[in-house]
Amino acid sequence: MTVSFFDGHNDMLLRLWLHDDWGAAAFLESDGSGHIDRERMAAGRMTGGFFAIFIPADKRKMLAVGPIEQKHALTQCLEMIDIFDLICETDFAPCREKSDVGRKTGKTPGKTPDRIGAVLHIEGAEMISDNLDELDILYQRGVRSIGPLWSRSNIFGHGAPFSFPGSPDQGDGLTDAGKALIAACDERRILVDLSHLNEAGFWDVAACSARPLMATHSNAHALCPAPRNLTDRQIDAIAERGGIVGACFASSYLRDDGRKLADTPLEVILRQLDHLVSRLGEDGVGLGSDFDGAVIPAAIGDCSGLPALGEAMLANGFGTELTQKICAGNWQRFLRENLPD
Repeated sequence: MTVSFFDGHNDMLLRLWLHDDWGAAAFLESDGSGHIDRERMAAGRMTGGFFAIFIPADKRKMLAVGPIEQKHALTQCLEMIDIFDLICETDFAPCREKSDVGRKTGKTPGKTPDRIGAVLHIEGAEMISDNLDELDILYQRGVRSIGPLWSRSNIFGHGAPFSFPGSPDQGDGLTDAGKALIAACDERRILVDLSHLNEAGFWDVAACSARPLMATHSNAHALCPAPRNLTDRQIDAIAERGGIVGACFASSYLRDDGRKLADTPLEVILRQLDHLVSRLGEDGVGLGSDFDGAVIPAAIGDCSGLPALGEAMLANGFGTELTQKICAGNWQRFLRENLPD
């Protein structure tokens, strides 16, 4: 069986932006840097994914959690969208409406036959002010998914910290502006990402939104007690709402010791997938790699190594139908059901 892949989260746009690669040369010319480029996506049978925009507080310290000025964040965000739009000219097919998902779109001559279905995603909404005026600008530029928080505080709430081990139940929930942002996203059918939210914020989103719940790149806290991971109670709430969780490949959110080690076996990912399926059901689990944003198990390495995960799933009893659902089908169905008409 040939398994294809749809990824719930990557930071490729940030990587290009950090290197002032306004022409996306590293991606288009497949220079081997990072985890994602044109050739490796084809080798990994990657048919689509969520492409995140993340604004660092400090280019030199990516995990810095200091405050970010809104206008500064908006400028950087729009620069990353410009890079995304450039890649859309040749390689990406933006997923902005239900009908865009899975649509076959030929590339320019000499390139691989189909474009990559790409959802433009915000990871940390620092570029949006408390009056939410920027939300429609971002929507017009193609943003269809927003995580209100990264692992830092902003005007909308508080993110889950990086401490290990620890509970996600640290800090207050959403602010009034945060609750207004969730309502505004619901009105526009912008997906809301729960990954990086602390637990109080998670429950506030669940109360504010009537839509299916989504965590693009999170794992089970029961197996890896990082505050960034979801408790079984949170996972069950996502299941009750017909939502989805993308299992994250970041070793620090996979391993029970929380270490950032490429020497992390695929079996650890399989255990996470098995646990998530046991609580979410076969339709509620996808993948959310965190390529270009984390230390990834060496057995995968980069997006060209995705087939190794598919093979491991098949060899360990997931079955052909469930393997394809987790690797691509569940994300594609979820988007067809929840993007704007």
